[in-house]
Amino acid sequence: MDDTESTHSSHGTDSTDSTGETPYTTTLTCYNDTFGYGWRHVDLFVRDPQGRELNWVHWQVPEDGPDAADAVTAKVEPTLRRTSPWRHSVSESGMDYWEADAAWDDA
Repeated sequence: MDDTESTHSSHGTDSTDSTGETPYTTTLTCYNDTFGYGWRHVDLFVRDPQGRELNWVHWQVPEDGPDAADAVTAKVEPTLRRTSPWRHSVSESGMDYWEADAAWDDA
């Protein structure tokens, strides 16, 4: 598998409840390789309304940060689009990371 291949073969969709609300969220997360592990990647998480991870998949990127994440995601998952700006955070261990909401165009 090369650096632009996804590690999954199918994708889920957000589901809605009887009120039309989306109880599950789809979130992209990308990182800075702050500690030099050498594994740059993007995670795609599906979470329930309480924020618990229900499922996830990831793919590698050649560089750190949101710009690289956007570029590779467009190649790996062309029907997945970011629906919010990237939100920057720093983990307890001091690693920079960014999260953004996402949705499937074909959902």
